[in-house]
Amino acid sequence: MLMVLSGGGLMALVCLLLLASPWPYLAPFVIFGIFGLIALSRRPAWGLLGLVVLAPFEGVFKESLISGAKVLGASLILVLALQLLLRRLPATRFASNLWRPLGLFLFCMFLSTLFTENLLYSLNNWRELLIGMTLFGITLLVGRDVNMTTLCRLIALAVAVTCLSALLSTEHQAKGRAIGLLQDANYFALLIAVALPPAALLVLHAKKIIWRLFWGSVCLILLVGMIKTDSRSGLLVVLLTFAIGVWQHRDKLRRVRPRHLGFVMLGAAIFVPLTFASLPDDYIERVKSLGMLKSGADVKQDTSLGRRASYLLVGGQMIRDNPLLGSGPGTFPLRYGLTGYAKAFSDEIGQLDIFRRAHNTYLEIFSEMGVPAGLFFVSLILLALRNFERARNIWTQKGEREKSDLVTHLGLSMLAMSLFLMFLSIPNHKYLWMLLALSSVLRMQAEETPLKEEAQLPYLQQHMMKD
Repeated sequence: MLMVLSGGGLMALVCLLLLASPWPYLAPFVIFGIFGLIALSRRPAWGLLGLVVLAPFEGVFKESLISGAKVLGASLILVLALQLLLRRLPATRFASNLWRPLGLFLFCMFLSTLFTENLLYSLNNWRELLIGMTLFGITLLVGRDVNMTTLCRLIALAVAVTCLSALLSTEHQAKGRAIGLLQDANYFALLIAVALPPAALLVLHAKKIIWRLFWGSVCLILLVGMIKTDSRSGLLVVLLTFAIGVWQHRDKLRRVRPRHLGFVMLGAAIFVPLTFASLPDDYIERVKSLGMLKSGADVKQDTSLGRRASYLLVGGQMIRDNPLLGSGPGTFPLRYGLTGYAKAFSDEIGQLDIFRRAHNTYLEIFSEMGVPAGLFFVSLILLALRNFERARNIWTQKGEREKSDLVTHLGLSMLAMSLFLMFLSIPNHKYLWMLLALSSVLRMQAEETPLKEEAQLPYLQQHMMKD
């Protein structure tokens, strides 16, 4: 009764305050907000799934003070904090083997901030990074309660919807390149590259042909969206993750019998030429331009490649100037803006945009925060990939093939993210920190789950042979 009265009094007070504020139209939504908090307190995992769905739509509300993701994130943090205080959630869920490299990385970042060249830029960099890192803690707390298959469905569908919006409307394109609901085509390509492995998993695990066709259509939409972005880095990442995915499923290829070879060759003879014929000419030319890097041609023939080469030169000089602590978090744009490259490439693209980020997360961290911080960040990524690999091996040894495939495809999403870090400055991306936390959650679940009775004997025999 006391909780009901206090909740009702709080609701009435908030409604009165909103009615007296410049936003009286928000007062009726307080009731929905209270019910939303109640739902989150009962099912915090729904909040995490909601944040996953809203991530591809953040560009719509980028300039807004209030957005669905901000409200949901703040509400979820409040609910989880209260549950931790009331001991409804065990604090042991925070356990992760990623805390050590993460803590060392943050310590190096703190030292770099003390000697930064621009404190305002560094504090803003901290703010952006901590916003992304909140999803790391949230995922550790509620990741065990999330249905991972549902998570894969929501990631694939959310990104596919933004792909459809870009394919059907020129409003979601920039200079002919699809950007979805974001501001940059390469950032959009990142989302597609991360969403493709979960979508492919759903095709493999579909029980009925109609669902296999549905998820196959989702994969096709994502692939067409990737092509429409004209992102060369996106194409490289997708091809590499596809090759690794095929290698991980090589045991399934052994089921192909000689009598099936004719159908495989026929499908390849139809699909491969049709794919190349459907590719836009300008996209093919952009991909061909990558040959400049191997042949030693002048990268200034391609503005984008030339600009990225200038980032490497400036970043390398920053590392040589201060290899231990860097120039300070967030200060790469300031350093780059003082060089002749900034003005030259700004004139070529017709925009006065000289304060540009490194478009390479690893380069940005090494140059801004120093070599030790960069090494700790790289070790964080490698350890997360190792967690996915370890979880996959455990599930395979335990005979849980579907769970092994699930971990494999989420690991491929993490791999796609780690590769894209070489082409974009995204240390605060929500999917990055969610996947980092999921690597720990999935590994611990795999290690803690007991063996099935039918899998215990071969599992023990295998380990006895190792011993």
